[in-house]
Amino acid sequence: MSKKKTVFDKNPLFSRSFMSRREFLKAQGGIAVFMAASGVGIMNWPEKARAEDYPDIALSTGVPDQATRTSVELLGGMSSFVNSGDRVVIKPNMSFAHTPDRATNTHPEVVRALAQMCVQAGASRVLVLDNTLHSAERCLELSGIRQACSGISGTEVLALSSARFFQEVELPGALNFRRTDIMRQVLQADVLIAAPVAKSHSATGVSLSMKGMMGLIRNRGVMHSRYNLNEAIVDLCTFLRADLTVVDASRVLSSHGPHGPGEVIRGDIVLASRDMVAADAKTVDLFPWYGRSIRPEQVAHIRIAHERGLGRMDIENLDIRTVEA
Repeated sequence: MSKKKTVFDKNPLFSRSFMSRREFLKAQGGIAVFMAASGVGIMNWPEKARAEDYPDIALSTGVPDQATRTSVELLGGMSSFVNSGDRVVIKPNMSFAHTPDRATNTHPEVVRALAQMCVQAGASRVLVLDNTLHSAERCLELSGIRQACSGISGTEVLALSSARFFQEVELPGALNFRRTDIMRQVLQADVLIAAPVAKSHSATGVSLSMKGMMGLIRNRGVMHSRYNLNEAIVDLCTFLRADLTVVDASRVLSSHGPHGPGEVIRGDIVLASRDMVAADAKTVDLFPWYGRSIRPEQVAHIRIAHERGLGRMDIENLDIRTVEA
């Protein structure tokens, strides 16, 4: 780990206002005008959920399917995030042509549970999307995610890479990484759910919900080659901010990520939050990485996101509730 000190470097940035994906959609559709007239701030969503006494982070132990359902229920249930007729995008890890035991992809039962809950909440369409690193067909097959979601009404599992599926957009809150091509289906979605597997990453220390947003753009290589990767991740997440984050820690790739093979820890945990930064920070705190404990602030993109106001890494001050599924 001593040779990987750049993974946990310190390059603080400071708060800046930004336009999220939701604001982009509202501006495009004229909804922002309605909200202004009604006196509801566009950064104050979701009011329904915030009105209740829900925890900042919900953590459930048990088998992946039930742990996923229990964690989301602790946050008020999927109906707190998905309304009737909503178009939902679920972003899991499914970039590698590996079976679930390798812990490089999100457990298929986690994705299936999320898709089923979205449909039950009234979603008109649920798309499970990733721009895979390995062969798309092999990833869809070996990850088990396509099979797990087959038969769920209105749900499709897709691996998209062709230019026709992407649209270039400006990232208004970005400091450096200011434009990129994002999947059109994501730009058209009403709800974005991040569903990463908990795993290590050779360049960023960990790959969780924020890092996972890179799978929704066409050219992620430029984030590595032209920019500071950790800062670029935060720039991207000023726009691609998940409405709900569900981290699959049923098994954790604690070394040699993101592709492995590496040490796989049996976590038997699924945690959920409305705050991507908090979800990632708590996951970092729960497990050893590369054989040692890492504090959330040692992961550069988590620290930068906290400092720029995207979410909170001060998990000791958050309401975290743990239950058995």
